[in-house]
Amino acid sequence: MKPLLSLMHIAVWALGCAVLALAAPYIPKHDAEILEQLPRSVGSSVARELRDLREGLALEPNNLGLATRLARRYIELGRAEADPRYFGYAQAALKTWWDQPEPPVEVLVLRATLRQNRHEFEAALSDLSKALTQDPGNAQAWLTRAVILQVQGHYPEALRSCLPLMNLADPLLAMTCMSGSASLSGQAGKSYEFLLQTLQSSQHASLEVRRWALTLLAEIAARRGDLKAAEQHFKAAIGLGAQDAYLLAAYADLLLDQGRFEEIEGLLKDAIRIDGLLLRLTLAERALGLTPFPLHLESLKARFVASRKRGDTVHQGEEARFTLHLLKKPRVALQLAQANWAVQREPRDARILLEAALAARDPQAAEPVLTMLERTAMEDVQLRRLVAKFKESP
Repeated sequence: MKPLLSLMHIAVWALGCAVLALAAPYIPKHDAEILEQLPRSVGSSVARELRDLREGLALEPNNLGLATRLARRYIELGRAEADPRYFGYAQAALKTWWDQPEPPVEVLVLRATLRQNRHEFEAALSDLSKALTQDPGNAQAWLTRAVILQVQGHYPEALRSCLPLMNLADPLLAMTCMSGSASLSGQAGKSYEFLLQTLQSSQHASLEVRRWALTLLAEIAARRGDLKAAEQHFKAAIGLGAQDAYLLAAYADLLLDQGRFEEIEGLLKDAIRIDGLLLRLTLAERALGLTPFPLHLESLKARFVASRKRGDTVHQGEEARFTLHLLKKPRVALQLAQANWAVQREPRDARILLEAALAARDPQAAEPVLTMLERTAMEDVQLRRLVAKFKESP
């Protein structure tokens, strides 16, 4: 079996996460130029590893093994730190092969991962199709394909892409992949039970895969309304250590829904560098009337303006939430939510579109989400409550 990047490292996660933008690749002009200042959470051993890989690649720019290793490490850091610069560095590491119409399989899969992060989903799927034509046993390609299809709301296709992993990857990874799609297609209860059983019998799975499984268990439990189980799984995932912006954002959303604002402030007060986490912290600060709220509100405004100036549309779901709940501009929020829905269709994308349509008194705008919920039989208590409000409206 070929080495896999953890799913939490390849998905935007993908799941919607704290969604990341891809920075343009940058090539330093001379050896003394500082490429990046690593965050404090990046240990000295990782910094040394990156330095050694960069130096090796500078001496052998056509060394595919060095280039792909460096790109993978940058992708892992970009996901863990929610820092888009690392994705630009990853692309730069692959510059020798990036524009080739038929690059090596390893580059195709990594290029697809980076294109996924900037929401170029069709280009990413094309790369993955080419990779799988050449190497049908490439587990990472199947995994990345499944993630993209799930983000797009194509659950049966995503599930079919997970099936090969049963013979190619760790059982827990395969089951987590399948449970992600099945749980959104009217099979939440069974998906939860099977995934929990697999996790309990997978003591030798990697920490990354265990964290992904626990995060998914928490999300399924939350969608089913079992908040106690959701919290237990979230805390277990956080207890595995390592920075994980998506996990913290998902747990913060659970706390927000329960009005547990003080806990959010404690959880996220040191994570203001990450836009999605700052958004959740600011929502909690507003509820608590905390002093940093105005400053953080202005910071978010500036960050979203900067994203638009860069032509970055990856953050539209988060910006819609910011615009609706903090700026109180439902019409603008609805436009952002609709634009976001055209690209990605996960439960939280559905939720902000329904919330904005309700606030803007535009039930017609909610029709795409209502149609999807009917088609998929998705089980989600928050979404169902919002749907009920449309039926209550005159």
